[in-house]
Amino acid sequence: MSWLRSHRSNAWICGLTLLVPLIFYLNTLLGVWEMRNDYQSGIDDLTPRIARLQGLIGHEGQLQASASLASKEVVDLVYPASGDQATVSAQLQTSVRQILSEAGLTISNSQVLPVREQDDFDYISIRLTVEGDLSALDAALSDISKFRPLLLVESLEMRSLRSGRMAKGAQIITASLQLFSLRAIL
Repeated sequence: MSWLRSHRSNAWICGLTLLVPLIFYLNTLLGVWEMRNDYQSGIDDLTPRIARLQGLIGHEGQLQASASLASKEVVDLVYPASGDQATVSAQLQTSVRQILSEAGLTISNSQVLPVREQDDFDYISIRLTVEGDLSALDAALSDISKFRPLLLVESLEMRSLRSGRMAKGAQIITASLQLFSLRAIL
C-alpha cells in the first residue's frame, strides 16, 4: 500500500495498462455477440421462407397439375404465338364481321388497329361501325361473348337515329365498337 502512495503515477500507468486488454477483450466479446445476434435474426428471417419452400415442394404435383390446367385454359382463350400478327388480325376481322352480319347489323366501317404489345401478349384491336336495331346489337354482343379465342369489348358507343328511320317500332341505332383479342407472344 505504501508503494501505491509513493508511486502514484506509476500505479496509474500500470492500472491503465491492465485496463487496455480488458477493454479490448470486452469490445471483441460484444462484437462477437452482436454478430451472433445478426446471424440469428437472418436465420429467423429464413425460417418462414424455408417453410414455404418445403410446402411448395410437398405440393409440387398439385401445382404442376394446376399450371398445366391453366396453360390449357389460356390456349383456349388466346391466339397461339405460331400465327402471324397480320394473319391473326385479318382472321379476327373476318370473324367479327361475320358475327355482326349474321346478327342482322350492317357494317359501314371496319378497321384493324395497330397491335399493342404488353407483357406476354399482343393486343389485336378492331374498330367497327355498325347500323341496325337494338335487338340485333344485343344478339351480336351475345355471340361475341361466346367467341373463342376470347373477344373483349374495349369500347361501345351507341347513337339513336332520327325517328324518321324507325321501322315497325324497332329502334335503329348506329354503334361504334372497339373489340380486342389476345395473341400469345411466346
